[in-house]
Amino acid sequence: MNSKNRFILINLLGFEFVLLNLVLILYLFFRLPEFSLSDMVFLRKIAVLTVIYNLSWLFIILYIRDKDFYFSTNKTYLRSLLISLFFFVGVVTSLVILFKINYFARSTFIAPIFIFSYLNFLAHKYLLKFLIKKGSNLFSNTLLLGTATNFSKLNGFTKVMTQYGYNIVGYLESQDKNPKDLPSLKRVGNIKELSTVLSSNSIDEIFIAMSSIDQEKVKESVQIADSFGVRVKLLPENPLFIARNYKVATMGDLAVFKLRQSGLDNFNMTILKRLFDFCFAVVVLSILSPVYILIAIIIRLDSKGPTYYCPRRKGEAGKTFKCYKFRTMKHNDNEFHGTRSTVVNDPRITRVGKFLRKTDLDELPQFFNVLKGDMSVIGPRPHRVNLQNDFRKSVNDYMVRSYVKPGITGWAQVNGWRGPTETHEQKNERINHDLWYIENWSFMLDLKIIFLTLFGGHRKKAF
Repeated sequence: MNSKNRFILINLLGFEFVLLNLVLILYLFFRLPEFSLSDMVFLRKIAVLTVIYNLSWLFIILYIRDKDFYFSTNKTYLRSLLISLFFFVGVVTSLVILFKINYFARSTFIAPIFIFSYLNFLAHKYLLKFLIKKGSNLFSNTLLLGTATNFSKLNGFTKVMTQYGYNIVGYLESQDKNPKDLPSLKRVGNIKELSTVLSSNSIDEIFIAMSSIDQEKVKESVQIADSFGVRVKLLPENPLFIARNYKVATMGDLAVFKLRQSGLDNFNMTILKRLFDFCFAVVVLSILSPVYILIAIIIRLDSKGPTYYCPRRKGEAGKTFKCYKFRTMKHNDNEFHGTRSTVVNDPRITRVGKFLRKTDLDELPQFFNVLKGDMSVIGPRPHRVNLQNDFRKSVNDYMVRSYVKPGITGWAQVNGWRGPTETHEQKNERINHDLWYIENWSFMLDLKIIFLTLFGGHRKKAF
């Protein structure tokens, strides 16, 4: 962090603490009729409460808030604000209980936090807009090194730089032949003139687009910047096959692009989903155990054969597992190598099987798969081996769905893409919905899918 960014952050922090204490004092003044500057006992109580608020907010700043919290006015800022609000309430409440502070009503502790958070959000939002409009010299003067063609591809990056406290002075062209001008960026010279530009301009940081400059020139530019005491940030070439959700990480001395990122790549979220799956399956199996027994009896009375049909399905990382289902046919396909799909008015389906399929009750035994860890409650539906091979040939990115465990129900199913996969549209839509689920996973999305599975009406008829 350079000195200008640090200056802005420190001043914004100071503003926040002033705002916090002002909100607290004014709230107490109007909320408590006994508020008096001459009552020393009462003032000591106010002082203790003020210390708790300030220490709690300092904890939020140091350990909870995002490092880009101050400059961004997009969803990142709002998300950080909501997380901070949640922890602020929790920390203050914990300290009040710990120190047994019971001389104020509960609303006295909580209400100022919400008032402060709302005012703080408005202050940050409009202060940043004001600084951008005025072109404040508090922002870090930034110089870009690369080609005009390269920076035209980085248009989105250059647009948001202001939100992170950067003022782009211009760029130095790295090519000698016929450089093109960009309407959104000012070309201030050639990369060979870096020393001259740095000596004649007040530059705080340099961003180097590495894809358009050879390695030796990058090293030379870094050395020149070091000689002027100017910070350098490198912009590696974006991956060729870029997904919407990707992250950059460092492994050793190299930058690594992680494509197809999902919320389930987070270890904590993986544990949360597994715990939810296990608990949900236990509850379902416990409550519906009489239903399982009743269905098993009816199946055996309706036709000869086993109660369960256990075909092999493909799961996470291509693992083959035994998928439990109630038997719905007189003559089932081979469990290991079956390739015969269900058709309209399939004569193999029994009377009971027809009802079980229509109500999806034939899928209930898959909660045993959830307990075993082969499946999740929510996820892409597991496919047969031959069907997976067919999809791989006809649908792009099909195997990405194997990043996660298959589910009893999923985003594709609640949006109507269930049952047959005969047409190209049916195949593509099912896979597109599965991939969207993987890249946009959240615990709340799982709860939404469960709700839609139980009460939604967005389901196409299955055979």
